[in-house]
Amino acid sequence: MRGLGTRARQVLKAGSTAAAALTALGLFSTACATGGTGARDEGPARDADAVAGATTPSASASPSLARKTVDPVELLKHDPQVSGAVKSDLKPCVGDEYPVDVSYGDLTGGASSDIVVNVMTCGDAVGVGSYVYRDQGGRYENVFKAEEPPVYAEIDRGDLVVTQQLYEKGDPVSYPSSEEVITYGWSATHFIVDARTRNVYSNAVGGADTATPEAN
Repeated sequence: MRGLGTRARQVLKAGSTAAAALTALGLFSTACATGGTGARDEGPARDADAVAGATTPSASASPSLARKTVDPVELLKHDPQVSGAVKSDLKPCVGDEYPVDVSYGDLTGGASSDIVVNVMTCGDAVGVGSYVYRDQGGRYENVFKAEEPPVYAEIDRGDLVVTQQLYEKGDPVSYPSSEEVITYGWSATHFIVDARTRNVYSNAVGGADTATPEAN
């Protein structure tokens, strides 16, 4: 089993210009159905090469932390906190390539690296679920989940950063109105919100986006 790699990380970045965001989003078609999570089953795609590639450890991973070999697909399949709809997407897209993106790094201050797993749709790689696993007594346990697509989580300088693209009524799939970027920090037993920013996309191509910090 191999994952889809880390190439999907560059798509849901905060602060992108409207021209770049709209151009990137317009290149891709409607996402595959996720099986019905109750949330949006489609959205802007990531990289066209999302169906092929090897998982690459996150640059955030600290060499001082112990890193265990973990099968992310098995981890998700046996996790009762992962919805049935997301589990239904855990099928190979091509050969043994699964629609998962895995990062290792220090988010919780443990002795072993924490694991961030993003589940995506095949083909257009729309994020349908993001999870964080922490080594607790030799067993990885779920300490964070987000299952409202399009969503993507990553490690940024020891923080968990989750990007959620948002749609208003009437928005076409390729043009969400805004995105919310939430930065989480670890507080002993759980993640807490450290910062929240709403990036509103301009209606005019080439216009500047508006970034608005929100109160926690």
